[in-house]
Amino acid sequence: MYYPALKLMDAIERDYIPKIPSLDLRHMLERQIPISRAHIEKSVSNEFSDWLVQIRSIAREVGQQSIGQASMARKREMEVRNRQREAEEMSRHDVKECLYTLETVGLDEDDSVLKFDLIPVYRAHHIHTCLGLQDQFQDYYYKNRQLQLNSDLQFSSSQSFLEHHQIYFSQIAGFFIIEDKIVRTAGSLITNSQVESLWDIALAKMISVTEDQFSRMQTANHLLIVKDYISLLCATLRKYGYQVGPLLDILDKNRDKYHELLLHNCRLAIDESLANDNYDKMIIKKDYEYRSNVLAFHLQATDIMPAFPFVAPFSATVPECCRIVKTFIEDSVSFLAYGSHMDFYDIVKKYLDKLLITVLNEALLKVIRSTTLAVSHAMQIAANMTVLERSCDFFARYAAQLCGIPVRLIDRPQASLAAKSVLLTSQGAAHERMLILVKSKVDEFMQLTDNINWAPDDPPQNGNEYFNELIIYLGTIVPLAQQILPLDALSSVISGVLLHISEEIVSAFLNADVRQFNLNAIIGMDADLKLLESCADEWFQTAGLNELQGAMNLRHCLTEARQLVNLFLSNQPENFLNPVIRQKSYSALDSQKVLAIAEKYRDLPEKFFSRNPRNPNKKKSIDLLVRRLRDSF
Repeated sequence: MYYPALKLMDAIERDYIPKIPSLDLRHMLERQIPISRAHIEKSVSNEFSDWLVQIRSIAREVGQQSIGQASMARKREMEVRNRQREAEEMSRHDVKECLYTLETVGLDEDDSVLKFDLIPVYRAHHIHTCLGLQDQFQDYYYKNRQLQLNSDLQFSSSQSFLEHHQIYFSQIAGFFIIEDKIVRTAGSLITNSQVESLWDIALAKMISVTEDQFSRMQTANHLLIVKDYISLLCATLRKYGYQVGPLLDILDKNRDKYHELLLHNCRLAIDESLANDNYDKMIIKKDYEYRSNVLAFHLQATDIMPAFPFVAPFSATVPECCRIVKTFIEDSVSFLAYGSHMDFYDIVKKYLDKLLITVLNEALLKVIRSTTLAVSHAMQIAANMTVLERSCDFFARYAAQLCGIPVRLIDRPQASLAAKSVLLTSQGAAHERMLILVKSKVDEFMQLTDNINWAPDDPPQNGNEYFNELIIYLGTIVPLAQQILPLDALSSVISGVLLHISEEIVSAFLNADVRQFNLNAIIGMDADLKLLESCADEWFQTAGLNELQGAMNLRHCLTEARQLVNLFLSNQPENFLNPVIRQKSYSALDSQKVLAIAEKYRDLPEKFFSRNPRNPNKKKSIDLLVRRLRDSF
């Protein structure tokens, strides 16, 4: 209505006023037309002012709805990816029956929700152009919108950013969605360069606010919530041609902080899990328990569903830790997805390795090094480590799937996690700690040698009592280790214990408190060794150690103690001096140790030799051995 009026007034001024014969009428029109134009200019200006107020109030809704559409599009994309992952996983198990399919999803966005009234702007711009005030109005428009933007960009430090960040960013998004529409439809009202200038101002302020707020946050989930909305904001505005890279870079700069907070949470959860674990094998009674604790993390040894109750080779802390690691992977991917990196699997892998090495592995080693750790607990931890080491392959595949990386690219030796080898090395530390604990217990039994009568009148009837107790202890430890440890670790532990016992037997003879011993003490020690050798032979067969490549019989670990006992049981101990005989029968013995022990040997009284005429000259043979060894040093 304003435009026809202006056209009419122009026509009157141009075509009719000069021809009006009445001077009064002509003067009246000449005075009234400017007043009418001013009235029209004022009316459209008032309408435009009202529009400025109104458009700012609805900008937030425009931004929220547009970001909501971006969120829905992302969800649909994730659903497609999930179906792709499921198809790929199924195809890995049965290629013939499973087809890898992609569904095309229609994205019917409802543009009507983004509609807003721009007629007052168009009208005001057009009328001001007709009035010759185009430049004045364009400047007025730009300055007012700039003022509105500056107001929108302010964020009070007294407000909770977590609670108000969506309002803040959606207001800004709405502003620039509206400006994009105006720059495309309102002619020369505002130029692209002016919009870009406004965007540069907004971008710098949003970066400043985000950096400041991120620096204050100490909760990983809070960072993730804000990051998700910022990434949706960037996805929304990128569609309109705005450069959002610098804002995404801020998210990238904070990924270390986010993951450190995640690692801290995981450390607390893992420590709690380990502290609450009883280190007994997990007993699974129901099908759903097996699926959630075993199949969910690919911990099964076979695809055949077991009979219940099922005794797992690991304790309850293993599926709990797997659950923690799996959640960490999901949270890591959530933060890194839709950021400045399109291919971020290597970044996820780096943080995953850090979790497994610096958190999980260190927590396990801390428990292993505990001074109160029981032998059975050390065994179960070692078994848990074996399972967790194997689960690294599952973790790598799961991370790859969430990152959209084909699993076939991950199932390669060079693509495995570094944590796999670290956990494998830590298993060795667990086995070593286990060996130390068993040795410590063995030492407790061997200390009972202080109570031995080293010069008895008769040999012990059933060996020495302390040794019988030691055999009983080993009889409980070995079967337990057999159930838990792999064969190579089992062999290492049993061999280490037997070797330690052999060394302790020799040390018992060297003990300064043992001033002398006789043949009957040797006979008692021989009975002890025969019993232990018999057990070693049995363990070697029943534990399946004979199946190990290059395996040596366990009794070989007792060689030093056996050769020492045989030397003092022999009728001619001086044969030790013969290089050929020594190499054949006494190769494990040290000459200095033999000398120190031989010096303690005391012959039985003559009355014993009268009824046992085995070798009454044995003392002379030992004396000869002592003299020759002394001379050799």
